[in-house]
Amino acid sequence: MKTIIHFCSICYFLTFSFGAFAVPQSAIFTKESQLNEVNSTIESFWQEGTFSHFAGVDNVAINFAEFNSPNHKKCLIISPGRSEAYLKYKELSYDFFQLGFNIYIIDYRGQGLSQRMLSNPNKGYVKNFDYYADDLHHFIENIVEPNCQQTLSAQKPPLYLLAHSMGGAITVRYLQKYPNKLTAVVLSSPMIAFNNGGLPNWLSNLIIKGADKINQWFAKEQWYFIGQKDFQPTDFNNNPLTHSKSRFQRFMDLYQSEPKIQLGGVTVHWLQQAIITTENIFSNLAKIKVPLLVIQSGADSVVDNDAQNKFCVQLHQLQKHSCPNGKPVVIKEANHELFIESDDKREIALSTALQWFNQHH
Repeated sequence: MKTIIHFCSICYFLTFSFGAFAVPQSAIFTKESQLNEVNSTIESFWQEGTFSHFAGVDNVAINFAEFNSPNHKKCLIISPGRSEAYLKYKELSYDFFQLGFNIYIIDYRGQGLSQRMLSNPNKGYVKNFDYYADDLHHFIENIVEPNCQQTLSAQKPPLYLLAHSMGGAITVRYLQKYPNKLTAVVLSSPMIAFNNGGLPNWLSNLIIKGADKINQWFAKEQWYFIGQKDFQPTDFNNNPLTHSKSRFQRFMDLYQSEPKIQLGGVTVHWLQQAIITTENIFSNLAKIKVPLLVIQSGADSVVDNDAQNKFCVQLHQLQKHSCPNGKPVVIKEANHELFIESDDKREIALSTALQWFNQHH
């Protein structure tokens, strides 16, 4: 279970061709060498945002951020990964805002600035994984869509979604549960299934489901899974997330300077819910109608790339407009966090996403 433990602890060119994609040179994104120089510009952009919250399932407070301009013509929802906060997405939001997107980011329940459900706020927990998708639906239906339409003075502006890791699994369940009005979706390193460290699925599932039952029988408190613990800073040399030292350090600095957004490992129940979610994803593939692209990190040790491959094969058979050629777009040697990867890998990921959005409008 080594990889499960590691995953849960932290989950946390410009012209190129990739199969059917050919991305224009106009797709310019922030460079690592520019981060210190443009930091004040990004912070000024961020200060112009609107920050609020709404009541999600069971009246849990769900925080969000939005950035609007009447000069833009399209809107982008960002669906973060496990342990993430919208504060982590300043650079990505700035990049896509400069490309003409209004930006909407949600902090999922139990993480970021949203309400925690346990007495120990470090424990990664959700009662039912689909509550994440229900909160996302409320966010899109009651905040994103009305505000996007009002700001752009358009009845049906293009509405896109870019998801990372656990946010990808949440997005898939949202697409399966609710009739929606999204124009196109990109999943980056999606958690179709977590990486179980090479154990047979039946065995890891049996261990996790059994542990969850024992937890329910003998304790009211939610237990951490074996090896899980409260938030601890991680050294760059031991990280499985990114090759970019500068972006990794900004990420770590943020979480140490903002204790409210810190999150540790996952509970047994969270893992049990993740297993159920994988089962639900594959049993409801026919319900996904929106054009969907998967971008895979070739060197990912956090989530299960084989599950992404299986997902794309089966989805493409049902919906030819999704997962072109029945495969994810693979970025070789990239680690899990494509949005904070080194420039060579990050630019491919973001340019691929941009091209997918541009061809669906």
